[in-house]
Amino acid sequence: MKAQRFGAWLAIAIGASYFLIPLLGTIEFSLRMRRGVYSFDAYQSVFSEIQFRETFGYSMMMAGFTIVFGMLLVVPTAYWVRLRLSQIRPVIEFITLLPLVIPAIVIVFGYLRLYNSSSIIPLTGSITGTNILLVCSYITLALPYMYRSVDTAMRAIDVRTLTEAAESLGAKWTTILFRCIFPNVMSGVLSGAFITFAIVMGEFTMAALLNRPAFGPYLQLVGANRAYEPSALAVIAFSITWISMGLLQLISRFQKAAPAKV
Repeated sequence: MKAQRFGAWLAIAIGASYFLIPLLGTIEFSLRMRRGVYSFDAYQSVFSEIQFRETFGYSMMMAGFTIVFGMLLVVPTAYWVRLRLSQIRPVIEFITLLPLVIPAIVIVFGYLRLYNSSSIIPLTGSITGTNILLVCSYITLALPYMYRSVDTAMRAIDVRTLTEAAESLGAKWTTILFRCIFPNVMSGVLSGAFITFAIVMGEFTMAALLNRPAFGPYLQLVGANRAYEPSALAVIAFSITWISMGLLQLISRFQKAAPAKV
């Protein structure tokens, strides 16, 4: 038993070292911009750049739109599949897994071929249209995580009983969806939202090929032309992901079981 316990702790220590040592090295290097002394000059340089604020704000806005529209797409779909179309559930699950096996560059190239300025729906002919296409691309990337989170939360409630109880009270389907289903799967929605936020903030391929001023291309641009600022940006990007994962863990841990709302 002692040998097994030692082996388990040794494996944990090796795994933690594999992740933590490069990270600590990145943090230490980001603090060495001023010769001979540790400082936050690299972070001050990053935060003082208007391009950082613009790209970070743009990606935050795109993440917000992606979460909202992804939620409005996934929750009704998962609800209807579980309530009425259980026979096609394997097909829906297969479709939602496709973004995990299809490279992002293939997805965005397909979007460009389909929605370029010479097509029936010329989304790439304007800035607004390109932003819409980028949000659709982000929704596609986040679809596996959002759908799984919502579907898992929906398994914990009796969808059919909730629907029948609401219908017996005279509620329409919009009322059932937004006042009965959404509140009861909010933990799953928030879990998918945090994962989506982390994906959008670090995504590079789609924003770069669509030529949009997102945070991912800015990270690549700074990394190709600076020395210390890329390390500071890497720490900032890691922090965004950690905060999202931490909030996800808090929601999963402290979400109290409550009776279904009707």
